[in-house]
Amino acid sequence: MTTAAVLLAAGSGSRMGHKPKSLLELNGEPLIRRSARQLLDAGVTQLVVVLGHYAADIEAPLQGLPVHKVFNPDPDQGLVSSQRLGLQALSDNTDTVVMSLADQPLVTTQDIETLLHAFAASTTDMLFPFVNGQPGNPVLLSARARLDILAGDSNFGCKEWRQSHAAQVHKCPSDNLHFVTDLDRPEDVTGFEKTHGMKLQWPANWTD
Repeated sequence: MTTAAVLLAAGSGSRMGHKPKSLLELNGEPLIRRSARQLLDAGVTQLVVVLGHYAADIEAPLQGLPVHKVFNPDPDQGLVSSQRLGLQALSDNTDTVVMSLADQPLVTTQDIETLLHAFAASTTDMLFPFVNGQPGNPVLLSARARLDILAGDSNFGCKEWRQSHAAQVHKCPSDNLHFVTDLDRPEDVTGFEKTHGMKLQWPANWTD
């Protein structure tokens, strides 16, 4: 089995005060590097990072890691445009795709491995963690789902595929809050410290 991953980090961070969420640091490590490292440690053999806004800043912490960077020239088109660029950049022999977000500070290598094992044991073409009635991330795709998505129009992404292929989707039940903890607004950053006892910090050049 060939496992690849697409790590999405192209957004403008508009709800975060126009700051790149993936540059927040946990224990001194930027989330973008932490996310990439966790995926690689889980056995991903090809990792595509989709960049857009703040590309030069986000690219810097990835130095030294075996990642392939793809630039979205118009990330304001939305998440689907970045999903499709990432999927297009993967090798043709990819069996499984992990579609991952760069603003999930708690997702670990073990969490990703758990999803990969569940997906390998299933007969579905898409799997996502389902925590207390809430869909989470990352999302796993088969080669067939990847090709189906790419065969669609420019507005057709993972969510659209899931909605039109419900019988081929597995909601993986879990009580692991890692899968549903992400960062959208400044209050999410302060709330993270209160809830988890760990502090997220902006790098010096992004401090107010």
